[in-house]
Amino acid sequence: MADQPIPPSPPRPGDPVPAGGLDPTQVFGAPPPPPPQAGTKSAGGAPGQDDAAVPADKGPPPPPVGTVATKEMGFDDEDIKILGEVGNYRFGSIVVTLNNENIVVPGHPETQFDEQMFLTLLRGSISLTRDEKWRIIQAMPKLSQFQIDELQKILEEERRKFSELSPKHLLQLQKLEQKHAEDWRDLQAVSVQQNAKSQEQDQAAQIRKQLGL
Repeated sequence: MADQPIPPSPPRPGDPVPAGGLDPTQVFGAPPPPPPQAGTKSAGGAPGQDDAAVPADKGPPPPPVGTVATKEMGFDDEDIKILGEVGNYRFGSIVVTLNNENIVVPGHPETQFDEQMFLTLLRGSISLTRDEKWRIIQAMPKLSQFQIDELQKILEEERRKFSELSPKHLLQLQKLEQKHAEDWRDLQAVSVQQNAKSQEQDQAAQIRKQLGL
């Protein structure tokens, strides 16, 4: 029996991107499903992302920082214990300290959206992998307005769903958010390296042109 050909792996951060942007079919291993629902997977939908599934949850969301949680407010002993452990952490409070510097969005003349707001939503996702986030950015020139609008809705819904989970999930969310914050910093570093390499190539081409080579 002949071996089945292995499909090419999707590009990774730092790989060359075709002129005109990455093909959208290369962004995900599978198309992104609808916004997350309790007990189901979240926005990414790709293999290996079960750690970011939205668990079934019936407790109240964490109180604002500075508000003491009590049983009269609907919190149980586990909620109160974990709130004491995480201190001022609430979902989103780690990625909010990051920025979008050095993340370059390729030109997208066919679509209109707030690039910085989109990047902020993207960096806050704990269900998309680092590589998927990079590929989404590289595919921007080829995404339709509908696709961008839908992605933005999915990311907004994901943020809302995780924010509404009871305090029982805060320790897990904190660990996931720390990991994804490190991934975003990785993407920023890759972008800086790519820009430097591109400038070197442009300078070398200019020198060759001046020398008549």
